[in-house]
Amino acid sequence: MNKTIAQRKINDFQDEVFDWWSTNSREFPWRETTNPYYIMVSEIMLQQTQASRVKEKYLEFIKKYPTLEALAEAKKTELLSIWSGLGYNRRALWLQEAAKHIIEKKSFPQSVKELHELKGIGKYTARSILIFAFNANLATVDTNIRRILIAEGFASEETSERELFEIAEKLVPKGKARDWTNALMDYGAMKLTASKTGIKPLSKQGRFTGSDRQHRGRILKILIDKKKITLEKLQEELGVHEKKLNEILQKMIKEGLVANKDKQYFIDE
Repeated sequence: MNKTIAQRKINDFQDEVFDWWSTNSREFPWRETTNPYYIMVSEIMLQQTQASRVKEKYLEFIKKYPTLEALAEAKKTELLSIWSGLGYNRRALWLQEAAKHIIEKKSFPQSVKELHELKGIGKYTARSILIFAFNANLATVDTNIRRILIAEGFASEETSERELFEIAEKLVPKGKARDWTNALMDYGAMKLTASKTGIKPLSKQGRFTGSDRQHRGRILKILIDKKKITLEKLQEELGVHEKKLNEILQKMIKEGLVANKDKQYFIDE
């Protein structure tokens, strides 16, 4: 695809989005701060979880752990208890690891490369943190922004991820990256939606009911409540085949979510 975009087209597009956003912007608590720690918490929570579900958990989380130090010292059981309901619980542990790393370095990462070194922070999240915390002149591309770029003729459904980021970068109004990215996200979520444009996302989340994700969440809730439990009792409560349950538990042990000793499963603090 031709990456050259006429400046007039860029200016017209920026005006169109900002005009719409001036009367249609959404309100979220993480948009009321530039604290890089709070921004990091919100961005990791928003990975694969809808903003409407994140809002309450985000407020609860930063109240419980208002600083990097508070999160770094948190008990794993309490941390996972607060995270419960967001799904993909290993993200909570990655976030805690990130907090410890940043404290050790004595400064918050200031580049995509530095943030990318933290577990659980990929290209999109690293850029988002820098944009929303520091108003860095960067672009990021999520499902909504990709759809906008395609719908507005800047890209096609075949455009590679690398090209999408390059195109998005050309559209950022200098000095306004934070507002611009928020505006684009709202524009895609409310105006140029998937149903209106017919543009499908690259990937679709699988069914939750009966999935490993559901079982993992239930396992953690049981362990938070009961502290320790045998495989037999866990199987009895979940109604999951022993082989399947074993596979899930082994993955959770590797991820540091669950520990096993003396035939008992528990959350290791």
